[in-house]
Amino acid sequence: MKNLIVLAIITVFGISTSATAQEYVYFGVKGGVNFTNMTSDGFEDNNSRTGFNIGLLSEIPVSEKFSVQPEVLYSTQGTEAEQVIGGETSSGEYNLDYIQVPVLAKLYLIDGLSLELGPSFNFLVDEEIAFDTPIGDGNADAEYGSTFEFGGAVGASYKFNNGFFASARYTQGFTDAFDSENWDEDAVNNNGFQLGVGLMF
Repeated sequence: MKNLIVLAIITVFGISTSATAQEYVYFGVKGGVNFTNMTSDGFEDNNSRTGFNIGLLSEIPVSEKFSVQPEVLYSTQGTEAEQVIGGETSSGEYNLDYIQVPVLAKLYLIDGLSLELGPSFNFLVDEEIAFDTPIGDGNADAEYGSTFEFGGAVGASYKFNNGFFASARYTQGFTDAFDSENWDEDAVNNNGFQLGVGLMF
C-alpha cells in the first residue's frame, strides 16, 4: 500500500515536472475543512463528520482557458451513524483517513474563476471507530475499509492575482468504501464537501 501511494505521488508530480518546459506551470499548497458522510442501506441514521484536508498541487495549462490540476491530499473523512443489530441500537463515529490523488480538468470561465472536474484515486491510510453500544463505549482500530477507493470531484475555485485561491468541491466515492469481506452486503460510499484555501507559486 505504501508503495502504491508513493507511486501515485511520483506519477502526479512527475507529470508536472515533465511539463516544466512550458512557460507556465504552477505549484502550490492548500488546506481546508471537510464535511463528509457515508451512504448505506445498512445505516439506520447517520450524520456528517467534520474533518480536514491538506496537501500539494500543480496546475499545468493546456490552453488559455483549460488546465490539468493534479493534487495529493491528506483527507480525514467518515460519518456518525446508528445501526440496529438484534433489536439493539448502536452508534459510532467512523473515521477514515485517505491519501487522495485527484486529477482535475480545470476550465476558466472568466479571469480567475474556474470549474473543476475529474477522477480521484484514494488510498486508505488509517481507520478508527468511536462507538457507543448498550454494553459499553470507547475507541478501537477497525479493518472494515477498502484499501483503495475510486471516486470523483466537481467544484469551482477562484485564484487571485497574488496566487492565493479559494475552492469548494463535492466529492463522491464510486466504489465501496468498506471491504465486502469485512462488512455486510450493503454498499457504503463516501461523499462530502471540501472547502479550502491555498497559494500557487
